[in-house]
Amino acid sequence: MDLMTLALPQEPADGVAGWAADLVDALGGPGAGLAIALENLFPPLPSEVILPLTGFAAGQGVISLFSALFWTTLGSVAGAVVLYWIGMLFGRERMHAIWARLPLVRNSDLERTERWFAAHGTKAVFFGRMVPIFRSLISVPAGLERLPLPTFLLLTALGSLVWNSALVMAGYWLGDRWDLVETYVGIISKGVLVLVVAALLLYVVVRLRSRGTAQHRRTS
Repeated sequence: MDLMTLALPQEPADGVAGWAADLVDALGGPGAGLAIALENLFPPLPSEVILPLTGFAAGQGVISLFSALFWTTLGSVAGAVVLYWIGMLFGRERMHAIWARLPLVRNSDLERTERWFAAHGTKAVFFGRMVPIFRSLISVPAGLERLPLPTFLLLTALGSLVWNSALVMAGYWLGDRWDLVETYVGIISKGVLVLVVAALLLYVVVRLRSRGTAQHRRTS
């Protein structure tokens, strides 16, 4: 019996879960690693589906638990490195040039962000790997700011191992209820998204108010 039949007995064979199950069936651990590497590059592919499903596969003996953790962590690092190089190739000068054309922002905001990353970038990369939405995106500023590659690889591997282990082991222990992980992690992801949107709206409101105050002072 294949993983699709075991994991999705009442579900259609399409969708992310079906695609990931097919990869693991066909390639074993490397298939799970490939799925997670692609998830890093295309965040709409949810790790909260792929990782628990991989844990379920380990629980069913389709792959070993070591293989599940090793290949998914390797896949996470591989995907993150691609994003790191994208940030590195994009470069700070181009980033500053684009930033200067954006409305409601100041160059000092970007400089302040760069100073913050210089001071706290290592912690941001490590903990960012455990935060939904940001776990992929954090690799881009690491490349932009040219965080040393060995440091980036180590922090990404450790942070990814923590996140992957939590979700893989959840799927391993939950068995045929592995899909419960998606529900709870999805709630956390939505909460993070709401906080990000709220922060952006607050930033825009503050900028508009400061601009209005500055214009009023010039005309009075």
